[in-house]
Amino acid sequence: MRYPRNLAGYGANPPHANWPGGANVAVQFVLNYEEGGENNILHGDQASEAFLADVVGAAPWPDARHWNIESMYEYGARAGFWRLHRLFTQANLPVTVYGVATALMRAPEQVQAMLDADWEIASHGYKWVEHKDMPREVEAAQIAEAIRLHTVATGSRPQGWYTGRCSLNTVDLVSETGHFAYISDTYDDDLPYWRMHNARPQLIIPYTLSNNDMRFVTASGFANGEEFFQALKDSFDCLYREGEQGAPKMMSIGLHCRLVGQPGRFGGLKRFVDYIQGFEKIWIARRIDIANHWAEAHPYKAPRLVPSQMDAETFMSTFGGVFEHSPFIAQRTWEAELAPANDTPLGIHFALRNQFRMASPDERLGVLNAHPDLAGKLAAAKRLTADSTAEQASVGLDALTDTERQTFTDLNTRYVEKFGFPFIIAVRDNTKASILDAFKRRIDNDRDTEFATACAQVERIARLRIDALFAE
Repeated sequence: MRYPRNLAGYGANPPHANWPGGANVAVQFVLNYEEGGENNILHGDQASEAFLADVVGAAPWPDARHWNIESMYEYGARAGFWRLHRLFTQANLPVTVYGVATALMRAPEQVQAMLDADWEIASHGYKWVEHKDMPREVEAAQIAEAIRLHTVATGSRPQGWYTGRCSLNTVDLVSETGHFAYISDTYDDDLPYWRMHNARPQLIIPYTLSNNDMRFVTASGFANGEEFFQALKDSFDCLYREGEQGAPKMMSIGLHCRLVGQPGRFGGLKRFVDYIQGFEKIWIARRIDIANHWAEAHPYKAPRLVPSQMDAETFMSTFGGVFEHSPFIAQRTWEAELAPANDTPLGIHFALRNQFRMASPDERLGVLNAHPDLAGKLAAAKRLTADSTAEQASVGLDALTDTERQTFTDLNTRYVEKFGFPFIIAVRDNTKASILDAFKRRIDNDRDTEFATACAQVERIARLRIDALFAE
């Protein structure tokens, strides 16, 4: 079973962003331009719009226009856009516009103002409608039409994409066009990352619904501009501090003409713009600038091993010997759930180790007994596995003196007679002297304690072997 969600990401050690100028944080303003592209029977839709507007409890009106909702969207185009345009142009701050194609086609003055300000205009889809139930082929056709109309309206095809009200197919479909520098239909990180689809890497620049003025019209959201300012300030301060500590991130801010473009809300955004201008080590950029920087500073590098994507034969040939002469562990691992979180040495060891731990006591005893004695008869006869041979040789167990060999033989015999399985230790973590010391100390354990200790050592040996596989 393959679990497609990636719950690992960059983990505890994200890459250093290396933002231009050594910035501690990259700040990115997005202006969503949707007015004229929303649900409306004038646009061929089945009902009126009900999303992200100042009508309490709004619901779609089938086969009817909703005059109040329409006029609120119109406010965004007629007044809100220009208020935001003045703010950003007067402050000389770059902006990315998420432009709905049909909205752009109805906005000649606004589009020209965006172009004159050198704002990036990314695609926000064909229409500002819900896509979750849209058939795949219909959505693909709408993506193509969005690109066509966007190119007509702006003079160039979009390099960035964000649907927003997307489906499970959206990111794959946009990736399949092969034409986008980035896609933003995710909210899963503070940094860009590469996503593989159909053997092709696609850059993802995550977006935000938290630092987003949509919360002015959603439950438990912002009541006024001051609350919006405080949320943005807190986010910025946290990310700036992390950047000072050596882990620079990205801060996205989502805006809508009809929402934060309202005078009472606008003040909070203006205060935030004024606030961040008091900092030197920040990079305020368009999303396409971030995409270009990431592609240059952090180009895609194919991992050597991707366990979650292996077929059974490849998986078994790679990991079947990690647990000594016990391929059933790898077989059960492949048949269980594997995900991107298992594509690191720690991740795949976690999956294999879990199957070992879930095996019956007799099965685990069999794994222990599959391990050879240290410096025993199998070693002398050169019948160890390649891994065991290398491991024992790494601490000189293949070149013992006669006295040392006799000591190991005596300890092996006493140990097996007492516990019913061979002495197991991760030799690569030890020296010959520390192995002998552990041997003499552990032989006095009770069986339950020693069984648990031996199993833990088997898991450690497996991890070291996995690390070696990924390093090859």
